[in-house]
Amino acid sequence: MADTTYSLANKIALITGGTRGIGRAISLRLAQAGADIAVCAKRTDTFTAFNNEIAQLGRKSITLQADVGAMEDIDKMVNSVKEEFGRIDILVNNAAVSPFRGPVLEATERLWDKIISVNLKGAFFLSLATGKLMVEQGSGNIINISSTGGIKPDPYLAVYSISKAGMLMMTKMLATEWGKYNIRVNAIAPSFIRTRFSQPIWDNPEVMARVKEQTPLQRIGEPEEVADAALFLASDASSYISGQTIIVSGGSYVQ
Repeated sequence: MADTTYSLANKIALITGGTRGIGRAISLRLAQAGADIAVCAKRTDTFTAFNNEIAQLGRKSITLQADVGAMEDIDKMVNSVKEEFGRIDILVNNAAVSPFRGPVLEATERLWDKIISVNLKGAFFLSLATGKLMVEQGSGNIINISSTGGIKPDPYLAVYSISKAGMLMMTKMLATEWGKYNIRVNAIAPSFIRTRFSQPIWDNPEVMARVKEQTPLQRIGEPEEVADAALFLASDASSYISGQTIIVSGGSYVQ
């Protein structure tokens, strides 16, 4: 008999920022497990190739142009997925921005508002909009992609780290309040992962040497390794886990 522990057959997953980097890897991994996929992104240039990849896996997909930081886009996005698929079983809050890297004393209100609006405010209100649907369904699963920067201070990424720390508390609060509705909420906190987002790090030999030295596994992570953690949390393999954070860091951060 086939092991269906990790099967997502008949599940619908919504992934924000789902056509690039970690989001794309998660989308593909969930589709491989049997889920139909809805993704949103601000840029549409990746949509055709993404839909083709999902189709090759034998799953359905829709791509939505949306800004998670724009409140008017959130209800439209949830309604579009509901109209297409009838439900949302899994929400992955992955979209994030980090337009500021520098000393905290140089942070501005404009940069603060931009980072918080996407990384925390948008994820919170999308969770609320999706959570209402999940309450009606009688079940649901939310996975928040945070960062090790939300657990320990990340020099020169203060505002980003603050937003990701807020996401971890959001995970705990929603898990505590929504468990009675059979909704699980967990988080993943990656460290350095090989994406375009972190390219200034892995493209710089000196910086990479320091990162490897500080990482017990002596390398940076790959998007697929975060996706594997997401599949675990999305599946019945983690059916009694809620309010927790999985750290994907190669051992560079140990609680």
